[in-house]
Amino acid sequence: MVIEWRTDKDGPDDERPLKRAAEYVRMSTDHQKYSTDNQTAEIRAYAERRGFEIVRTYADEGKSGLSIDGRDSFQQLLTDIQSGNADFEAVLVYDVSRWGRFQDPNESAHYAWLCKSAGIALHFCAEQVENDGSMGSSIVTTVKQVMAGEYSRELSVKVFKGQCRLITLGFRQGGPPGFGLRRMLVDEHGQHKGILDRGEHKSIATDRVVLVQGPDEEVAIVRDIYRRFVDEQQTERQIADWLNAQGIMSDLERPWSRGAIHQILINDKYAGHNVWGRTSFKLKTKHVRNDPSKWIRHDQAFPAIVQQDVFDAARLIIEQRSQRLSDEQMLALLADIFAKNGTLSGLIIDECEDGPSSSAYQSRFGSLLRAYSLVGYVPDHDYRYLEINRALRRMHPSIVKSVIEGVCAAGGTAIQNLENDTLLINEEITASIVIARCKLTRGGNRRWKIRLDESLRPDITICVRMDEENMHAHDYYILPHMTLAEGVLRLAEHNGLSLDAFRYESLDGFFALAERAPFRRAA
Repeated sequence: MVIEWRTDKDGPDDERPLKRAAEYVRMSTDHQKYSTDNQTAEIRAYAERRGFEIVRTYADEGKSGLSIDGRDSFQQLLTDIQSGNADFEAVLVYDVSRWGRFQDPNESAHYAWLCKSAGIALHFCAEQVENDGSMGSSIVTTVKQVMAGEYSRELSVKVFKGQCRLITLGFRQGGPPGFGLRRMLVDEHGQHKGILDRGEHKSIATDRVVLVQGPDEEVAIVRDIYRRFVDEQQTERQIADWLNAQGIMSDLERPWSRGAIHQILINDKYAGHNVWGRTSFKLKTKHVRNDPSKWIRHDQAFPAIVQQDVFDAARLIIEQRSQRLSDEQMLALLADIFAKNGTLSGLIIDECEDGPSSSAYQSRFGSLLRAYSLVGYVPDHDYRYLEINRALRRMHPSIVKSVIEGVCAAGGTAIQNLENDTLLINEEITASIVIARCKLTRGGNRRWKIRLDESLRPDITICVRMDEENMHAHDYYILPHMTLAEGVLRLAEHNGLSLDAFRYESLDGFFALAERAPFRRAA
């Protein structure tokens, strides 16, 4: 967020002109003392003492300081400075940590040097040492930069240890529960508080989440999947076709695929085990696939859906299926998949009939990327979005259906236009539903790009933002047409009051608006 401040330039002639300055504020989630209001108050007091006039504000709220990825205002500040468009001669920042908690102090110094080379002074208002370029100031600032980075490293270690402890106690750490399972919210005493629906999260810090068995009919289906795979020697594709023929949908309310069945057969949670830490993303550097010896486990954390011997038998079948093939044979099959599809991904591999799974390639060759390189495929772009987009298109009808059902349950009416999928609600307003894929930046920040069909011009657009895995709804934006000045919306996790005023955790409020009341009662 960038705010341009308008100031009265008609002051008395005898007053010394104020030096023009910009302020940069950043709030993460670490301490209340770093709220943007508190930072601004300190900066304004510093500006008054030093004779600065703040003409522009650059604000990043809810942003990590580990890198500049996702810090749009910080990047805009640097762009303005480097392009020569900066209409100020100084940048005021609360302290070194708000500038950034970069793991390499040279990176922090580099951005400071960009300001200096453009003739713009950098002031840390709450620090005890003046950042005037002197030897003493440079030494202290460098030490502060190192300390800021070290704080993040120490915090990362503490958070990781805390997560490991929760896993060993049997608590769930993120991710959807899966078909046949549910997330149960428990309080600090272990008392059950209720089942969390899809998209719901705990709101009290002392509450925890555990996995429990879902509805009996889903539990029976999971057990039937294992029975057909182990006892009847059916393939994942045959089982998926059997479920789809009965009209049974997956936990994502979509038809079953070979890959979805495969994931049920290999996931330890169906045997009652809590397993965490297969991959890590410490300090937002890069995703790392950890060795199994580093995984955090709690066996028998909750009642198993399938017995351990049945789970082991299924895993053995899957392992033997790939062990029968040599490395050369597996790579030949992978090369054929590449030739047919023009690209490779875990989902594409899992959907191929009678071939090893993506997990088998990971186990045999260390990683999918290494297997890709051995068949001459070096992805220069993440093509998973193609599969995700196809999955989201398949999901759209079910979301439209759920909106119609929600409106009708509230006593309203919703008629779908089958030509463009818009809804006529209560014969008064039109609504369009769009789904936004979640994309992670290199720094691990979530971004959404929403394309609006301007030709439809509905009264209300319901934007469904997906979670990081693009499997469940993260939240909703209910946007009146008058607020949509552009055909494309680019959303971050926080987007300012102009957009976030229309953000909701669920559609319950929207359904309530559709409720009809007798005229006499309403009056």
